[in-house]
Amino acid sequence: MNRSYEIKITEALHMLYTRIGEKNLNVTLAFSHQSEDAIALSLAQKAGIAFRVFTLDTHKLFPESLAYEKEIEAFFGITIERFSAEDATIKALEEKVGEYGIFDDIALRKECCHVRKILPLKEALRGYQGWISGIRSAQSITRANTPLMEYDENFKLLKFNPLANFSDEDVERYMQEHAIPKNALYTKGFKSIGCKPCTRAVGEDEEIRAGRWWWENPEHKECGLHLHKS
Repeated sequence: MNRSYEIKITEALHMLYTRIGEKNLNVTLAFSHQSEDAIALSLAQKAGIAFRVFTLDTHKLFPESLAYEKEIEAFFGITIERFSAEDATIKALEEKVGEYGIFDDIALRKECCHVRKILPLKEALRGYQGWISGIRSAQSITRANTPLMEYDENFKLLKFNPLANFSDEDVERYMQEHAIPKNALYTKGFKSIGCKPCTRAVGEDEEIRAGRWWWENPEHKECGLHLHKS
């Protein structure tokens, strides 16, 4: 038995139950088509708390991710609510950014993320006291200080990160032990999954999020959903 692995799971379940279940907080869970989100969903169900699940439809998702979303709904017996920006807002963005604007100007890339992710996220979180994410400290330099629980200043609510201390090995082990289906993109060389234009497959020796906004410096590789103080 891997004692460290078991402790991480126990800590996650305890945090979710005592902070959400006992306090009866109104919370939602963000699903972004990755293994971490499926594990967060599994842990939240095991903790016996009530929560809703949502995803952000950026209109730029991989077909494999859309198929995975349906697979997860069937596996966990849930319905994932989809949120996206207004059609007119997306059309205006596309006219401004064009096909290659995100590669030429970091400001345009961030504006694209803001419209496709931040605006619908604000709507998805409306009326909730907390949200559950699948981010981990081991994923990147921008997430190195991820705690199990934090107050999100950007969205003004509690944020729960039950996988904060999970290693890559912990993620793989949990998925296998619980026979949770995986996004087909993982078998195609992807280690982190986002929008199609901004995500590529990576080599075995590359970091987890090396394929996300690969043309930018590591310190900039966030869309604005998950920001932490250094």
